[in-house]
Amino acid sequence: MNWDDVRIFLSVARTGQILAASRRLGLNHATLSRRLTALEDALKTRLFIRRTHGCELTAEGEIFLASAERMETEMLEAQARLGHTDARVAGTVRIGAPDGFGVFFLASRLGPLLEQHPELKVQLVPVPRSFSLSQREADIAVTLERPEQGRLVSAHLTDYTLGLYASRDYLSRHGAPDNAEALKRHRRIGYVEDLIFTPSLNYTGEILRDWNAGFEISSAIGQTEAVRSGAGIGILHAYIARQYPELVRVLPDLIIRRAYWTTYHESLRAIARIRTVVDYLSDSVKAERAIFE
Repeated sequence: MNWDDVRIFLSVARTGQILAASRRLGLNHATLSRRLTALEDALKTRLFIRRTHGCELTAEGEIFLASAERMETEMLEAQARLGHTDARVAGTVRIGAPDGFGVFFLASRLGPLLEQHPELKVQLVPVPRSFSLSQREADIAVTLERPEQGRLVSAHLTDYTLGLYASRDYLSRHGAPDNAEALKRHRRIGYVEDLIFTPSLNYTGEILRDWNAGFEISSAIGQTEAVRSGAGIGILHAYIARQYPELVRVLPDLIIRRAYWTTYHESLRAIARIRTVVDYLSDSVKAERAIFE
């Protein structure tokens, strides 16, 4: 069995598309499709159901995926032990991050890293969801909690706070609450509860036992924009809300504290591009620590 064919299988399984996998690997999509067929022939089984809109793993493909991921981990670890990992900072690094941190902080600060390392390609995925590092959905994840399970390397990135905010226009029309119980007389903005992907986001109960938002948005950015528009009072990231003069802190003594962590699979520890990006994230946050305080 050809390891490169297994690597192709993993890329298609993770992207769900032959075209997307070919772009990620830098291969012609027709060549990639032939290599995938060769792997299926070698295994004497069908791994994917190929459709016009993408590829879906068969039951056999799901079984092989687990084995292929173990092979990938063993290959990376062997390369690291033998010192065969590429010392150059080159190749692709995918960063998964919460949308608030990814868009409002990280996206505008990655340019200098790419200028310093022109052979490096960064894929930033700032979406409100969790990422499976074992399945390589991301190489590095910025998480809201330190993972307790799995072969993962985690480091504390920064603490940050959240608080209650409303727009000046909303407060001029509805007035400001003078205590948490008074929030019940105001329109409240919050997360879509069944789409909360980590317990750290379930923080409304720290302010009000029954938040019962009339406007739910599964995005920190979306909530910020809704509050800015005057739609109601929301719990926003302070480092984001402070950028907008039209936002006013409400009940400033009510503070929610959270933290960001950088996390990656331990099999990637010896890879230069991973170490470089992780260190850059840490240095960037340290240089602007005051933003989060």
